[in-house]
Amino acid sequence: MLWRCRGVTFDFDRDVAVMGVLNVTPDSFSDGGRFFEPAAAIEHARRMITAGADLIDVGAESTRPGSKPVGAEEQWRRLEPVLRALEAESKPAAASRAVAVSVDTSNAEVADRALSLGAHVINDVTALGDPAMAECIARAGAGVVLMHLRGTPATMQDDPEYEDVAREVVEALAVKLEAARQAGLAPESIALDPGIGFGKTTRHNLELIARVRELCALGRPVVVGASRKRFIGELSGAPPEQRLEGGLAAHVIAVYEGASVVRTHDVDATVRAVAIARPLREARRRE
Repeated sequence: MLWRCRGVTFDFDRDVAVMGVLNVTPDSFSDGGRFFEPAAAIEHARRMITAGADLIDVGAESTRPGSKPVGAEEQWRRLEPVLRALEAESKPAAASRAVAVSVDTSNAEVADRALSLGAHVINDVTALGDPAMAECIARAGAGVVLMHLRGTPATMQDDPEYEDVAREVVEALAVKLEAARQAGLAPESIALDPGIGFGKTTRHNLELIARVRELCALGRPVVVGASRKRFIGELSGAPPEQRLEGGLAAHVIAVYEGASVVRTHDVDATVRAVAIARPLREARRRE
């Protein structure tokens, strides 16, 4: 199971990748603008790389429930200084190991600019909702994460309903996967994300994590991002900054069930947890 991301290739037959979240926004639910200033964002990215992150996922537009869109120019104003710094540090002479730079955007203009600065992955919560997105990713030879989302961030939590959430998410992502292939994206460049917390209730989120193996049947790496999500707070009563243990529990189960990438705000603890979850999964396979 390979994921080819423009010069960085992940081999998930052996490994699990940890994607560190870097929000350069003033209003994200989890860190409330702590890394909005470029210097703070760059320093945090360095800390995550030192802690063992395999990818740094930089986002300039909050997608929390109820959030409003951010225009391309404002996204780029927030992203550019951070991406320039990461591009310099990810060169072979500066980095001791390959670390992929991912950009969390659904805007093709922003994606194209980010790719021109060397970004390796576009993490698109709309799964190519922008008609120009597939072409710019394919032209760059970059990787892409296609996420499941019903509605928009502003509307997605307005009473979401499913008869069988895992089956319906698998079916929807299968359609997105085929559309991406038809649009010219190489299958090896595509990863899939069930969209934990995006248009799902707590019950839906739990069922998706418990049934990750059904998503894996689509034959592409599965990305799970449960870190600090609202459902953890609903179950534990903890505010976002105290949801570490809940996020670790969710990610360990997801890895055990077959997830290839976990997306987290807490890289150091997640790297240690994955170091246990991955061999446990391998032990089950050998039974």
